[in-house]
Amino acid sequence: MKKLKGLLKAAHFGPTLIVTSISFAFAVYYWWEGPAYVIAFGVFTGQLIVGWSNDLYDLEDDLKHQRTKKPLVSGLITKQYLQKWLRFMVPFSFVANLLGPLGIKGGSVYMLGIACGVAYNFYFKFSILSPLPYAIAFAALPSSVVISKDLNPPLWMLIGGALFGMAAHFINVIKDMDQDQASGIKGLPQRLGKTKSIAAAAILIALGVTALLIS
Repeated sequence: MKKLKGLLKAAHFGPTLIVTSISFAFAVYYWWEGPAYVIAFGVFTGQLIVGWSNDLYDLEDDLKHQRTKKPLVSGLITKQYLQKWLRFMVPFSFVANLLGPLGIKGGSVYMLGIACGVAYNFYFKFSILSPLPYAIAFAALPSSVVISKDLNPPLWMLIGGALFGMAAHFINVIKDMDQDQASGIKGLPQRLGKTKSIAAAAILIALGVTALLIS
C-alpha cells in the first residue's frame, strides 16, 4: 500500500485524475460508457508515464530544494522502483491505447500528446517554447477520441484545448517559480515572472472560453 501511494503521488495524481476524467467525459459522448472506461484507463496509463518521468528527471532538483512532499525525496519509493515501473508502463500504455477503442489513429494521436509531455520534462521545460507541448497535448486528448470515430476534430476543440493547455502550464509553474529560477530553469513563465504569468494564464483561459462559446 505504501508503494502504491508513492506511485500515485509520483504520477501527480490530482492532474492525472482530472485529465483521465476529461477523457472519460469525451469518450462517453462520442462512444458510450462501456468503451469510455477502457479509453479512460488507457489515458490514465499515459499520464503515469508523464508524471513518473517528470519525478525521475526532477529528483536532483527536488532534493536540492527539499521538496519532501515528493515520494522519491521522502523515501516513500526508491528511484530504482519507479524506473522499473516506468519501463513496464511505456510499452503497456502503447498497447492499451493503440489496441483499445481509440484504435491506431486515435491512439497514435493520444500518444503524441504523451510524447509531448515527456519532451517537456526533458527539454521544453528549459525553453522559451515551454507552452508548446502543453498546447499540443491538450488539443490531442479530446481529438484522439473524435478521430477514433473516423471524424474530424472541430476547430474549437483544437484551439480551445491548446489555449487551456497553455494556461495550465502557466498556472502549474507559478507555485515553484522562485525555486525554478534559482535552478536556472528558463521556460516562458520563468522568463516572464509571476505577475505576467498570472496575467497570461487569465488571458489564455478567457480566449479558451471564448473559443468554446462561439463554436
